[in-house]
Amino acid sequence: MPTPLLDRQLLERLERLTIRWHKSFRGLVGGHNRSRYAGPGQEFLDHRHFHQGDDLRAVNWRAYLRLEKLFLKMFQVEPRTPIRILLDASLSMTAAPLAGAPSKFDFARRLAAALTYVGLVRHDSILLQPFHQRLDDTFLASGGRHRFGPVNDFLCAVEPGGKTSFFDVARLFISAYQKPGLLIIISDFLDDADVLKPLQYLADFGNELILVQLWAPSDREPALSGDVALTDSESGANLELSLDANACRAYTEAFDHYAGAIENLALRSGGRYAGLSTSVPLEEAIFQALNQTGAELARGA
Repeated sequence: MPTPLLDRQLLERLERLTIRWHKSFRGLVGGHNRSRYAGPGQEFLDHRHFHQGDDLRAVNWRAYLRLEKLFLKMFQVEPRTPIRILLDASLSMTAAPLAGAPSKFDFARRLAAALTYVGLVRHDSILLQPFHQRLDDTFLASGGRHRFGPVNDFLCAVEPGGKTSFFDVARLFISAYQKPGLLIIISDFLDDADVLKPLQYLADFGNELILVQLWAPSDREPALSGDVALTDSESGANLELSLDANACRAYTEAFDHYAGAIENLALRSGGRYAGLSTSVPLEEAIFQALNQTGAELARGA
C-alpha cells in the first residue's frame, strides 16, 4: 500500500481551513457564473405552468391552494467551473535535492494532494493531469473526502520522466479540454523553450490560471564556485562554467526576473501566483499555496 502523502493531522487542519472558506475557488460548490438556464438550484427565478412528467416536488402548493392551478418553481442554475491540476512530472522536477530534502516532484505531488483534498471536502470534482512533453494518464477526484485514498494511490504511482515542453502541453491541453476552467499548474517552469507564450495561450483560451512555481534552493542560489561541470537532468547535455560570487549573484537576479515574469503573466491574466522553495517546511508551503489560491480568490469574488 502506498505511503500516505498527507498525514491525518494535516488532513484535519486542511478540513478546518476549508470550512472557514465559504468560497475557496471559483467554481467550488456551484460557481460564480450564473446561467440563464432554469432548473434546480438555490436562487428562485420564476414560475411556469406544470406539465405532465414534471417533478411534483417543485410544485408551488401554496399557489395551487389559492388559484387551483399547478405552477412549477424555477431556480437559478449555477454551473460548476471545471477545476484541473496540471502536475509537472518531467525529469527536471527530480533534479538532485539537498541530502534529506524532498525533490521538487515529491513537494509538487503533496501540494496537489492538499489542493485536491480541499476540493473533495467541498464536494467538487478535480481533474489531476500529470505532464511532461505530453499529457499523461489522468485521474478525476470526486465523491467527497472519503474518496481521497484513490487520489493518494494515483499520485504515488506517477513516475517522473521525459523533458518539459509547455508549448506541446498547452496545445494538447486545449485540444483535450475545450471547456475553459480553473487551471492550477504546479511546476518549476524550467523549459528550454519559451514558457510565457504557452501560458498566455492557456489564459487567452479562457482558463483562470493559478501558477505555483517550485524551486530547490540550488535552482535560485547555486552553492558552487570555481570551475564546474553541469549536466541537464532532462537532455543529458553538459555545460562547463567558471563561477564566482558575481556570476552567482547575476544568476540569482536572472532567476528572480524569470519568476517575476511568470507572476506578472498570472496577475495580468486575472489569475494568481505562488512561488515556493522546497527548503520551506512542507506544511507551511501547503498553507501558503492554499491561502494564495483560495483565500485571495474568496476576497476577490
